[in-house]
Amino acid sequence: MSLDFLITTLIIVASPGTGVLYTLAAGLSRGPKASVVAAFGCTLGIVPHMAAAILGLAALLHTSAVAFHTFKYAGVAYLLYMAWMTLKEHGALKVELDNSGRSVLQVTVQAILINILNPKLSIFFFAFLPQFVQANEAHPLARMLELSAVFMLLTFVVFVGYGLFAAAIRSHVITRPRILTWMRRAFAGAFVALGAKLAVADR
Repeated sequence: MSLDFLITTLIIVASPGTGVLYTLAAGLSRGPKASVVAAFGCTLGIVPHMAAAILGLAALLHTSAVAFHTFKYAGVAYLLYMAWMTLKEHGALKVELDNSGRSVLQVTVQAILINILNPKLSIFFFAFLPQFVQANEAHPLARMLELSAVFMLLTFVVFVGYGLFAAAIRSHVITRPRILTWMRRAFAGAFVALGAKLAVADR
């Protein structure tokens, strides 16, 4: 495992994006357990993209405008939906004191969908993983699976860190309605901004 791969992965994972945003929201609104669940869901959400990259299916998204735009606009629509629900106090920043099984399932599904509905991830892994596989590698598939496993582990660890930090300051947020209102607006705006960024993304 090269140091270059580990450093590059950490930079990519720690960079603010939809997964980080959603994990922070889960920690703030539902506590530490939900933040870990969100981190796990976001990690699961990148599995299909990695599988697509390893199997070469990401090339289809790169060459087919119809496939790419179908996934892209589904992702944009979902991010806008998340923004609207956040503003309506039923989405990512809905404060819940009851960490029921239904709530856990909802957090998991939303986290998975956030990452699945982003075609840029498949293309990113399609371009990213092969850079760290030597041309003379005896078992390239096994190597890519190993790199993917490390990437997922680091994703989970970093996201849990973000989420637990948010959960730690949760009590200071949910007891102040004005702060919570502004945070809902900020998170909704961030979801819209990420949706707009995805909307103008090209293959």
